[in-house]
Amino acid sequence: MDRRVVITGLGLVTPIGIGVEESWSALCKGKSGIGEITHFDASAFQSRIAGQVKGFKAEDFMPQKEAKRTQPFIAYAVAAARMALEDSGLKIDAHNENRVGVVTGCGLGGLEILEKQTLIVYDKGPKRVSPFLIPMMIGNMAPGMISIHLGPKGPNSSVATACAAGTHAVGDAFKIVQRGAADAMITGGVESVITPICLGGFASMKALSTRNDEPEKASRPFDRDRDGFVVGEGSGMMIIESLDHALNRGASIYGEIIGYGMSGDGYHMTSPPPGGEGAARCITAAIEDAGISYKEIDYINAHGTSTPLNDLYETRAVKTVFKEHAYSLAISSTKSMTGHLLGGAGGVESVFTVLTIHNGIMPPTINFDNPGEECDLDYVPNTARKADVNTAMSNSFGFGGTNASLVFKKYIV
Repeated sequence: MDRRVVITGLGLVTPIGIGVEESWSALCKGKSGIGEITHFDASAFQSRIAGQVKGFKAEDFMPQKEAKRTQPFIAYAVAAARMALEDSGLKIDAHNENRVGVVTGCGLGGLEILEKQTLIVYDKGPKRVSPFLIPMMIGNMAPGMISIHLGPKGPNSSVATACAAGTHAVGDAFKIVQRGAADAMITGGVESVITPICLGGFASMKALSTRNDEPEKASRPFDRDRDGFVVGEGSGMMIIESLDHALNRGASIYGEIIGYGMSGDGYHMTSPPPGGEGAARCITAAIEDAGISYKEIDYINAHGTSTPLNDLYETRAVKTVFKEHAYSLAISSTKSMTGHLLGGAGGVESVFTVLTIHNGIMPPTINFDNPGEECDLDYVPNTARKADVNTAMSNSFGFGGTNASLVFKKYIV
C-alpha cells in the first residue's frame, strides 16, 4: 500500500530573499527581485537584467574554507537544505541516516567555473586547469554536498531535465518515500548560471526580455506586452516524509503531496506544441496519480515564463484539462517576481505552492496590465489574494519537451 507523504520543512534562497520568511513576505507584497546584472559586465548584451540573489554568505551555512571554493549553485542548495532540515526538526544520525535521502534538480550546474576554466586552458594551457573544475561543475554535487554536510546516506540523485528539473526531483523523491524506499527525503531544485555564456545563449535565441530600463517590470507572464523571460538564480528545498514517520516524531506538517505527472512533447527542441498537448497530458497524469477530479484543483502555480509561446500554450493546456473549471480556479506565475530559475524553478515554486495552501494566500502575477492573446483566465493580477486553498498544482516545462506537474493538498488528519 502506498504511504501518504507530507512536507515538514522548507528552505529558500531566492532573488527576493534569504530564507522562507523573507522570500514569502516579498512574494505576497508583489516585490520584484529583478534588477541590473552585477555578477559580470553585461553592457554588451541585449538583455542586461536578472533575478540575482542578494546578501547571501556561503560561510553562514558551511565552513569558511570550504565556502571559498564552493560554486554558488552548491552553496545555495546546501543553504536551502539546511534551512529546511532545521525547520523540520528532523535529526539525522547513525540510527536513521540510511533511511533519509536527497534528490535535487539542476539544469546547468557550475557553468560559471566551466566558462572561466575554458579560458584558462586555451590561454595558459591544460596544466593550469583547476583540480576542482569537475567536482565544482557537475550538477549532482548539489545532493552530494547536502549529504556530506547534513548526513543523509539514503537514495541520492540529481535530475537534469532543464526547466522541469526541480519539479521532477520533488516528484521522484515523493515516489521514493511513497513506495517505502526511504522514510524522509531532502528535495528541491537549484540553479546559478547568471553568466556571459548563459545570457548570450538565451539572448541569441530571442528568449530573454530586453526591457532593460525597467527591470522590475520585465517579467510579465500572460501580459500582452511580455517579450521574454528573465534569468534568475537560487534554490528551494523541502523535507518530505511518510506521514507515519512525521507523526511518530511529532513534526509540524505544512501539507501533503498527493500527485506527480510527467510527459514528453515529442515535438520541438525549444517550443511546446501549439495546443499545449504535452503539458495537458502531464497535468492530467498528475491529477490521475492523485486520485482526484480536476474540479478539486483550487490554484495553479504556473510555469508562466513570460515568453509569448509558453504562456499562450500553457493557458491552452489548462483549458483543455480543466474545461469550464479553468475559469473558476486561480493561476499565478511567481516568476514575475523571481525571474526564471531554470532547473531551480520547480523547487522554489513547490515551496511557494505549499505556502499558498498553508497560509491561505495566493501570490500575485505582477506586471499583469493587459491580458495577452487568449490569456483570459484568473491570473491573480498584481495583488495577493487571501483564499482557502485545499488543493494546488505546480507546473514546470523544459526544453526538449519535458514536462512535470505536482499536486499538493492541505493536510487533514
